[in-house]
Amino acid sequence: MALHSRIGGRLGKYSDLIMAIAVLGVVVMLIVPLPEWLLDTLLVVNLAGAALIFLTTLYVQEPLQFSVFPSLLLIATLFRLSLNIAATKLILGTGSAGRVIEAFGNFVVGGDYVVGVVAFLILVIVQFVVITNGAGRVAEVAARFTLDAMPGKQMAIDADLNAGLITEEQAKERRKAIEEEADFYGAMDGASKFVRGDAIAAVLIIIINIVGGFLIGLRNGQGDAMTILRTYTLLTVGEGLVAQIPALFISTAAGILVTRTATQTHIGQDLFSQLFSRARPAWIVAGMLVTMALVPGFPIIQLLLLAAALGGIGYVVTQGHRARSRRAETAPKRQPAPEAPKGPEAVLPLLTVDTIELELGLGLLGLVDASAGGDLVERINLIRRQTALELGIVLPSVRIRDNLQLKNEQYAIKIKGETVATGEVRPQYLLAMGADDPQQMESLGGIPTREPAFGLTAHWIPVSRRDAAEMMGYTVVEPSAVVATHLTEVIKQHAANILTRQDVQTLLDHTKQQNAAVVQELVPDLMTVGEVQKVLQHLLRERIPIRDLGTILETLADYAPRTKDPDQLGELVRAALARTITRQYLSSDGTLYVMTLEPSLEGRLRESVQPTASGLQLAIDTAFASALLREIGAQVEQMATMGYVPVILCSSQIRLPLRRLIERSMPSVACIAYNEVASGVPVEAVAVVSVPMFAGVSQAA
Repeated sequence: MALHSRIGGRLGKYSDLIMAIAVLGVVVMLIVPLPEWLLDTLLVVNLAGAALIFLTTLYVQEPLQFSVFPSLLLIATLFRLSLNIAATKLILGTGSAGRVIEAFGNFVVGGDYVVGVVAFLILVIVQFVVITNGAGRVAEVAARFTLDAMPGKQMAIDADLNAGLITEEQAKERRKAIEEEADFYGAMDGASKFVRGDAIAAVLIIIINIVGGFLIGLRNGQGDAMTILRTYTLLTVGEGLVAQIPALFISTAAGILVTRTATQTHIGQDLFSQLFSRARPAWIVAGMLVTMALVPGFPIIQLLLLAAALGGIGYVVTQGHRARSRRAETAPKRQPAPEAPKGPEAVLPLLTVDTIELELGLGLLGLVDASAGGDLVERINLIRRQTALELGIVLPSVRIRDNLQLKNEQYAIKIKGETVATGEVRPQYLLAMGADDPQQMESLGGIPTREPAFGLTAHWIPVSRRDAAEMMGYTVVEPSAVVATHLTEVIKQHAANILTRQDVQTLLDHTKQQNAAVVQELVPDLMTVGEVQKVLQHLLRERIPIRDLGTILETLADYAPRTKDPDQLGELVRAALARTITRQYLSSDGTLYVMTLEPSLEGRLRESVQPTASGLQLAIDTAFASALLREIGAQVEQMATMGYVPVILCSSQIRLPLRRLIERSMPSVACIAYNEVASGVPVEAVAVVSVPMFAGVSQAA
């Protein structure tokens, strides 16, 4: 192990230099004549390198483990063509090309140049027409499907992140893997053209060598025409074979790599485990071979031996299935829960209302049964962890119970005893989202439905069709992930209602361990726990994380002596959390894309702001409010079409009342103030909201 580490470290240290020298040497070979011994060495290196590449593809578990293959394919093709040119110069110049080429010309094809030419042409045809053409087509289709599937895969990553199944770092790694996968298949689509061009060049080179060698031999008087033709044809065929066998290795490796799906095993293990997973095909083929052995003229011994081998495989597979069935029958059964003792029932426990409940129909109980492969409980535990990291609140335990009044495959989510969301999942199916092609989905046997968390068009597909759906660009998720994602979204929507005074006190006690001074100054001298709770709920209603509780409490301690109004304090805290708020809506290029209000519209709305018993509101009539909402909705659709998160940027005076106006019809649209944008962040307005202002606005008295 130590020796391996030292060798790997030294090679890694000088790998760039070695690669540069190797590529430069390949180019030099096109110009400088090579001696026979060096050509022999390089031909052996070419053959060994191609075999190494081929065997490496057999042992990778997913294509991205060999992501350097497209670049390596280009270098190998250039190296092989350089060897062809160097060998051509030796053959035409000296009538000899080293021991390797002569061995291929004499031993491999038996010294018969006609056999050699036929073998070479068959090899080229197999490589060009079958392997290279097929691998190129697969790479082209895979590149297209990979690009089509990228949005769906990104959504799946976001869903897993929201459900608490993965961390932010894991999400970044998965996004990077998606980009690498798209780059890989795109590069393979182009790299396959190298192999095709190499096959064409090989045919042209052999024709040029035979014709050129024949003419040079006649000119130099090296013998009669047939002797010259035989000599140069054997050498040329030997050169073609010694070049095309490595080319066949690499083109086959390319085909294996682009057709490889991501698994946890090698291709050999996958091949045998899937090919011999059922006994019936082996029995049928064995019977077919026995029937063929009865036909006069067929080799009886070979057919019967192969039939016996397949029959033995079928017998072994059958015995394995029976052994697994016996183990399943003898496995310990789950014991039913003991009946509750009869007697007076305690009533007070019935008055307790769980903060978060998940009720399942009878058909969904397997999702929470770990012994049956259910992982919903584990996913919910991850949701609690992810919610703490994202929003800064500690969720109470989620009560999971069955409900006979629900449909068999239905579930319901309750917040403080009230049902706030329902959905249906099919536990024996998978949910496919993304590209909506009716013909493709019909071939998958899909059942139309709606993804419950976001209302996306989706289909339930059989588990066996997962790989086919993913190849078509669909994002496929398990039923438990669907429920977990829906639960996560409901929790985020109702986080303000979930946060209780006791939760706030727990957060204050935790913060006091690091920031005792600010907690002691604020509570209870300046604000009560209930007043702090209202400010935190103000933030959570718009999904603003309260994890940075130290900054929030510092801001409250600064402004609480002047006002106790939770709306005003909440807006002041939002300004202090500008960087946190901005980060939520930044695009991948670090720019904040927003829609703004026309200055005259913003000024008129500012004049219409009035305090009410429920806080600041816009005093505008119904007609104008409807027109304003329609215009905002149109701009939201425009931003969504452009791929941007819909964000309204306006002045701080109208931010809160404007948000209250749109939150019922467009709860996902963010509304931020100018002073809530972090300094140094580029802002670009991609839409402007404009509404005629001559009617419908009540003037402030």
